[in-house]
Order: sequence, then C-alpha cells, then structure tokens
Amino acid sequence: MTKKSSEVPRLQGTRCVLRPLVPGDATSLQRHADDEAVSRNLFDGFPSPYTLEDAQGWCDTGCRSAAMGYVWGIEVEAQIVGCISVHPDDGWLRCNAEVGYWIGQRFWRRGITSEALALVTAWVWENLPEVTRLYAPILAWNDGSQAVARKCGYLKEAELQRSAIKDGRVIDRVQWASIRPEVRHLPRR
Repeated sequence: MTKKSSEVPRLQGTRCVLRPLVPGDATSLQRHADDEAVSRNLFDGFPSPYTLEDAQGWCDTGCRSAAMGYVWGIEVEAQIVGCISVHPDDGWLRCNAEVGYWIGQRFWRRGITSEALALVTAWVWENLPEVTRLYAPILAWNDGSQAVARKCGYLKEAELQRSAIKDGRVIDRVQWASIRPEVRHLPRR
C-alpha cells in the first residue's frame, strides 16, 4: 500500500476532529503520550518515556510510513490529544484491518475515543471496499478501550491468553471486531 498524508482525510465529529498529523503537533502529542497510564495500555514498542524527539519523529515522517497504514491525530480543543489508526492486513488476509487508538488521560471518559472509532469505522466501510472486518486487539486489563469498542458495536471475538509481551511479561489480550454490514464478493486479482 502506498500512503500519502492526502489519503488521510479530515473527519469531523461533534467531540473531536480526526486529521493528519503535522510537525507542529509534536509538543501536544508528546504532552499527552508521555503518561504511564497511557503507555501501559499500548504495545510494548510504544516509547515510555515519550520524548519530544519521539513525537517529532512520529509527526514528521513516522505516521506517514506505508507500514503504519492510515493514521489520524485526534484533535480536541485545538490540540492533538491522541491517535487512531487503521492498518490493513496483506495477502489472503487483506480483507482484515487492525484498528488501534489511544487518548491522553485528561480526555478519558468523555466519549471522544468512541466518536473517533465510530468515525474511522464508517470511513473504512465507505473507502476501503476490500476490508470486510476491522479488529482491535486490546490488552485484557484495559477495560476503557474495551468499553470504547463495545460502544461502537464491536463484538468480543476472543480472549487470547498469553498472546503478547508487555514490559517483559507475557500477558493476555482480548480481541474485538466489527464486520462490514454488507459483504459482496470481490473480483479475483
């Protein structure tokens, strides 16, 4: 997949705006990402502490890497307070895409992340016709992210015991998924 920032459209909600990250977002991104309560719920490679250099690298080029899929900054109160992304799978699993999200602790429990996930889910169904299933692997202890998925109509598919490593510990994950409302057969490649 070739990805350019123009492929990540601005998505307008009532609580937030989803938009491509720009270099000027680094300070705000760093402030919200550099929180142990945030990083403990993200994949093991998420930097902690999250430095301004990390944020600058992510805003400058990291989020535009084809390997990252589609990445939006979550904007609230004229600042980036989190991110949400969609990463389509390849090959025979290309009808699947992984969705991931995080938001700064100050913005938890305000319906912002649920709105962001709903906006991105609708965008995928409208713009990525080959994707028929969005899935969100969530650390089992992360009740907040599971509540976001549930609120957006995602269904709990599996409890994946001892399926990930976080901070040197083998941990459990829970997988949630949304299935495209209508599935049509795709032409063979």
